[in-house]
Amino acid sequence: MATRQSVEEHIQQCEDAIRNAQEQYNKASMQEHYDDDSFTNSMQQLEQAFNDISKLALSCNGQQREQLHRMRLQLQQVQNNMILLDH
Repeated sequence: MATRQSVEEHIQQCEDAIRNAQEQYNKASMQEHYDDDSFTNSMQQLEQAFNDISKLALSCNGQQREQLHRMRLQLQQVQNNMILLDH
């Protein structure tokens, strides 16, 4: 069973990835192809966070699993926005 601390740490990792991705998204939408490496790295960070919480969800209770599911949806939304950005 996953501990509350490990779930909170993964949630924090996801929130950090989302903040970074939104920052890169905003920069990319204003500057076009200025910093593609940072944009790509933030997408990889989102994917890694998504994979980590998917694995963690396998050992969680129902409440934790629901919390992680909501975080996965947020990660997917940011990923989709970044993929669809014409930069």
